This record gives sequence, C-alpha cells and structure tokens, in this order.
Amino acid sequence: MAGMAPEGSQFDARQYDTRMKELLSADGQDFFTSYDEVHDTFDAMGLQENLLRGIYAYGFEKPSAIQQRGIVPFCKGLDVIQQAQSGTGKTATFCSGILQQLDYGLVQCQALVLAPTRELAQQIEKVMRALGDYLGVKVHACVGGTSVREDQRILLAGVHVVVGTPGRVFDMLRRQSLRSDSIKMFVLDEADEMLSRGFKDQIYDIFQLLPAKVQVGVFSATMPPEALEITRKFMNKPVRILVKRDELTLEGIKQFYVNVEKEEWKLETLCDLYETLAITQSVIFVNTRRKVDWLTDQMRGRDHTVSATHGDMDQNTRDIIMREFRSGSSRILITTDLLARGIDVQQVSLVINYDLPTQPENYLHRIGRSGRFGRKGVAINFVTREDEKMLFDIQKFYNVVVEELPQNVADLLG
Repeated sequence: MAGMAPEGSQFDARQYDTRMKELLSADGQDFFTSYDEVHDTFDAMGLQENLLRGIYAYGFEKPSAIQQRGIVPFCKGLDVIQQAQSGTGKTATFCSGILQQLDYGLVQCQALVLAPTRELAQQIEKVMRALGDYLGVKVHACVGGTSVREDQRILLAGVHVVVGTPGRVFDMLRRQSLRSDSIKMFVLDEADEMLSRGFKDQIYDIFQLLPAKVQVGVFSATMPPEALEITRKFMNKPVRILVKRDELTLEGIKQFYVNVEKEEWKLETLCDLYETLAITQSVIFVNTRRKVDWLTDQMRGRDHTVSATHGDMDQNTRDIIMREFRSGSSRILITTDLLARGIDVQQVSLVINYDLPTQPENYLHRIGRSGRFGRKGVAINFVTREDEKMLFDIQKFYNVVVEELPQNVADLLG
C-alpha cells in the first residue's frame, strides 16, 4: 500500500523538499530529464511481433498511463525512474521493456529484477513468462524460503531473466551460481518499499557486482530521498516519468455489501438481482478467467442474457463483445480484473463484485469507472466469511464505509 501514507507535518515536509532539491540539482543541473512521448496503443510502440502477441493474449487491450509513457524509453535502453501508484501496470511496463531487448539466442541472465517480497517476485515472474510466452523466454524467481540447490541447478542450466528478493539474489551472485557478466538490465520494483524494508545495503552490494554499463530502471509509487540517493549513485542521465494518482474517484458511488456467507450461495443471490441488473448496464467482476466461463454458463443455463470477456479470448472477439456492450445491445458483462481498466462504458451504473478483488487497489479500478463523467453509480460487493477481512481492508484503504444492501435496490439505480 505504498504511497498511501498521510502527509508529514509541515516541518517534515519542508525538510523533505529541501533534501529533494539538493538531490535533484547535481552541479546546478537537473539530474533527471523528463520524457513526454505518449503512445496510445501497444502497436505504436515498435515492439516485436511475438511480444505484442503475448501482451494481447495476456488480456491487455490499451496501455495504461504508465505503459503509454514508460515502455518505449525503457526499450530504447535509457535509464528510467518511473513513478505511479500500485496497480497501474508498472510490472508489464518493465517486463515489456526487458522482453523487447533480450537476445534469445544467448541463454544467460541478461536482466535482473529485484522486488521487496517473495510474493511480488513470483507475481512478476508470472507476468514476465506470460508476456514472453511467444518469445520462449526463460525466467526464474530467486527468493528466500526455497531450495538453494534447486536455484543453483536452474541458474546453471541457463535463464534469460532472474526476478528475486535481494537476499537470495545476492547469495546466488556471491556463490557465482548467478553470473553477472551478461546482465545488461537491472530493475528495482517498488523501490520505496525496498528501501523502507532496509534492503539498501544489499542493493548497493548487488550493484557492485553488475557490469558497469548496465541499464537501470527504478519503479516506485513514491520517491523518498533514499530512493533518489540510490538513483544518483547508479543511474546515468535517467528520464523520469511521473503518472499522477489516478483520477478515478469513489465519490458519488453508493457502495453496499451482501452477506452471502458461502461461495455457493453467490449464484442464487446474483439471480435474485438479475431483474434489477437488466434495467441498467452492469459489470460483474470475478477473479479468474475460468470463473468468467463458469458464471456465464450458469446464467445462460437459467435463460439470463449475459456477455463475457476475458484474457483468453482473442482480441477480435473481445472487441466485438465490448462493442455490443457499449452500444447497449448487451446489458450485463462478466469479466476479470485484467480488463477492468479497458471498460470505460459511460452508461455503466452498477458494478457487482461477485468476487472481491485480491488487492484493495483494484477495487478503485473496478468501481471507480461507474461514477465517472459525473454520473452516479452503485457498487454491490458479495462477501463470504473469508472475505470479511478484505472488505475491512478496502474500507480502511479508501476511508469509506460500505453498508449492507437495503431491499430497494432498484430505487437506488433510478
């Protein structure tokens, strides 16, 4: 939840600003240059055909703000500092930049990505693998809590990219199981988190072992002074790409929950709401592609009309479905988080989280759409016993109160 911390006191803020200014003006010149080129589509970025195939197969349709600005400079080999809040597509930005530049004929580690937690490292590994599916990329996650011997065996056999946590990566470099001679790209993800967790010394140590001309990418939600110090030491004329906090808002959106207790009771609850849904345009979010298919079959089996879209469908099919939905000829769309950002349908006034999102950040991306363009919206969250903690986290994260759904749902949408 980086970047959500409250502002410090006036004195702290002043001190911070002064420190930032010192760090930012090297020899009287700004340390960063800004990079303002924007590419509205993935096709316009000059990426390899097989990388584009991977991007579309993964379910991305239109690049997010950070992707529109951030992929190309990284692909050009520039050192980059990219700032955007969590959940905005930073991972796919640097994964694409790395995959574009790898020499696939050379099965040696050419890119090293560091992340603060095992879970994040494994998540990045998954995204890298999926986007690089048609390129035949070999990726390995080096994280603590797994077998050192197994890591050594895989690294010895050869990989293109290593994603890991600082401790284990440093260990592998020190043992020379991970050879650094071919590493040409180095990425720090969630740099603010990394530094606040005290990985600073390890990151410095790892850096000393990398080739002198390595390209560096720093990705972060916030840029504390320590992060800037690191960038000053290791980066060469970096460009800074800053994407402001999301303009999406939860204002004007009434949010409710339905206590369904058990997973298997969700379907009945949804069917009870069906008539209400069909009055308006509604989006139903579930957490997996398989569940999109399952729920669609269940609803159609009960003679309810629904459309569905997810990342396994080819681009063409998804375009057709979205067109039908935008035109209003289909009124209910079942989809996954992956496509939440591609849904900018103005008429959507009801969002149902059949599954609560796995990350609080994604809640905004799902329901923030419905209140866009000054329209009012309603969000209904299905909550099982297991979901109670996530609902609590969401309320805390956004400082909102989600109330139990009253009987007169239809009136709310009037």
